Amino acid sequence: MNAEPPVPPALGRVRLDPGRIVWLWGMLIPGVVVGFRSISPATVGVALGLVFVTLCVGHSVGLHRGFIHRTYGASPAIRGVLAWMFVLSGLGGPVSWARMHAIRDYWQNRPDCPRFFAYRHGIVQDFLWNLHLRFEPADDRAEARLPADVLRDPWLVFLERTWPFHVILLGLALFAWRGPAGVAVCLCARTAGGILGHWFIGYASHVWGERRYAVKDATETGTNNWILGVISFGEGFHNNHHAFPGSPRMGLRIHEIDLGWWVIRALQAIRLIHGVPDGTNPGSGRGCEIVAHPPGDDVPHDLVETPGPKPLCQRKDSPRLDKFHEWGFSSDPPFSWDTNPDSDRAKPANRVTRFMSA
Repeated sequence: MNAEPPVPPALGRVRLDPGRIVWLWGMLIPGVVVGFRSISPATVGVALGLVFVTLCVGHSVGLHRGFIHRTYGASPAIRGVLAWMFVLSGLGGPVSWARMHAIRDYWQNRPDCPRFFAYRHGIVQDFLWNLHLRFEPADDRAEARLPADVLRDPWLVFLERTWPFHVILLGLALFAWRGPAGVAVCLCARTAGGILGHWFIGYASHVWGERRYAVKDATETGTNNWILGVISFGEGFHNNHHAFPGSPRMGLRIHEIDLGWWVIRALQAIRLIHGVPDGTNPGSGRGCEIVAHPPGDDVPHDLVETPGPKPLCQRKDSPRLDKFHEWGFSSDPPFSWDTNPDSDRAKPANRVTRFMSA
């Protein structure tokens, strides 16, 4: 057993989160016990519609790509509606989510990432850590990664304080419309599924899949997984996102189906949002911190696209899924940094161009 704490005490502390535990299991148990007996085409259709509205439009497009990474422009009213859609997902408050996202990004992009934010542990431990504990930072150093107005936005602060009541009001509306079955399937099961699905995709998209880009000095660079990318509205193409955090498009190749990107293009077409790049050059997006490109280009970059085939892989230091070796998959990361300053591969990385959002 590893005696090292999940986070060094100087950086903060990890504590049990009773509220998170009660919310998860309070949704999961009735969703399973009552929901399975109440499934019908009508309730499943409503639940899937709410999944799209709250997780795709609200979470992926609104909170993640919109508020946190500012990959497009929008009026305060449109941003406010998107944030409210996120709240109806039941995942939590927008401010706390944005803050924790910044903390994870901060540490994962450093070589000294604490265990709590790295993925050197198994899936059961990650389930316990991420869904039952909370991290309390010792300082606010990571918050500088967020746009300045996110943590002070009055509407977001209001939603942060009241988000459970919005979910409960949605439950009352579902009860009036579809009865107890509507609440069990469309609220409880959907919310629990969203929480568990978000956690699992976050874990899997750092552990299993393709690593196309190597990010210098980062402990975690994410992976791309086609199946998870499709069902998570693009979020499962996580190596792309780590490489281009300011791009509104996460599925960068034609086979990487990114439904969140399609929603962004649709919102742009009806002029609800603006300032959306065409997606052909992910490094040109609003708020991009780093420009990256395939080898051979003369544009300065801080990333290197990995040459050759892109096998499925798992972390070299991970004890998980020994079956991968039996099935013929490699456990070695398909990239490495050339630290030789005389190397042709290292030279472009010595010239870094950063583009901060205007």
